[in-house]
Amino acid sequence: MSNGAPVCGPDEILAAVAAQQTAVERLLVELVAAPTLLGSEGSGQEVMSRAFSQLDLPVRELAMDAGALRAHPGSSPFSWDVSAKHNVVADWGPTEREGGRSLILNGHIDVVSPEPVDMWASPPFAARREGDWLYGRGAGDMKAGLAAIVGAVAGLRSLGLEPLAPVQLQSVVEEECTGNGALQCVLDGRPADAVVVAEPTSLAIQASQVGVLWFQVSVRGRPAHAGDAPVGRNSIEASFALIGALRELEAELNEDPPPPYHVYERPINLNVGMIRGGDWASTVAAETVLHCRIAHYPGGSVDELKRRIEQAVAGAAAELEGFETEVRYEGFACEGYTLDFEAPLVAALGSSAAAATGSHPPVFASTATTDARLFHFYGSSPAVCFGPHAENIHAIDERVLLPSVRATAQSLALFIVDWCGVAPRSRASL
Repeated sequence: MSNGAPVCGPDEILAAVAAQQTAVERLLVELVAAPTLLGSEGSGQEVMSRAFSQLDLPVRELAMDAGALRAHPGSSPFSWDVSAKHNVVADWGPTEREGGRSLILNGHIDVVSPEPVDMWASPPFAARREGDWLYGRGAGDMKAGLAAIVGAVAGLRSLGLEPLAPVQLQSVVEEECTGNGALQCVLDGRPADAVVVAEPTSLAIQASQVGVLWFQVSVRGRPAHAGDAPVGRNSIEASFALIGALRELEAELNEDPPPPYHVYERPINLNVGMIRGGDWASTVAAETVLHCRIAHYPGGSVDELKRRIEQAVAGAAAELEGFETEVRYEGFACEGYTLDFEAPLVAALGSSAAAATGSHPPVFASTATTDARLFHFYGSSPAVCFGPHAENIHAIDERVLLPSVRATAQSLALFIVDWCGVAPRSRASL
């Protein structure tokens, strides 16, 4: 322990966290059973509120404030009602430092759609265990991380230990579409000396991530009876040319990737995630809307990316006759983020993970985005992601490796001891 004389050895801490594994797995099963899709996160937050309360910590709900979010430069645009949504936070330790450094442990409760459900081997919101694997939507991304956070804190508290600096546990909404849930925590005004987001990183440390932009391209043509199709303008078919132009932009963005993204063959990905067009099989489709996601490198400008998207769409539309196009934005509109791979947070977390697992974790850059960026840019807190090994996230038969959940919890517990410092509860409460 770097902040005073050790009160428990690493082996004792690892054993105490391992003893929580049954409870952690039970919590994870309960979390998977909560279908926390966009707009339905409440059932999962109830589970997390109980889990934090069972740690004997004060728990509060942090409501989403639409006005405050929309006024903040870090907000991503949204049109849906957030008035009934809330984050769940629990504060552990002193309100002011008594030694050590403060910490936020963060995870998101929301999940993406499991459709098509009939492709799953078992119902996606009914956790299924096979050996060391637990299957279910959100099992890996990222309810296992939330369960691991609870397991780490439960293990330390079972030893009668308290941190010497403030620690906040957060279960947030809307990571999968905006990041505005984490931003609401930033607006709450609880900065920390470090943030660890327990995303599924296979026990590696994610210290860099791309920026992400969601956009919609509307194509309007002219309806006609299918028997007179040549007099109409089919917007579905016209959308193919627009997708082609966007693919050309994707290729341009992947030319000469800068470090640390040079290790990827194609770090920037365009995804056409939804297409909605037409309204009748015998009617020429008059309107089609493409829902897309594209990434950009840390240091890039969201406004510049928008300009290039609009330029690509306009160029393709100029080659089409009788169509109108429009680009709109809703959902992610965020910058990429890179923390120095040798930063104190990375080094300390790496040492703790090595002590827990027996091998030093690699540090890597991700081709996805997470809430870590919000704490860095707007909370003045260095942030990384570190969590269990999961497979098939956002896909069919998502699953998480349960021993890696235990290893995540053990790593986080050792990191709390090292980063925050700990003392026996009676002493820490003085």
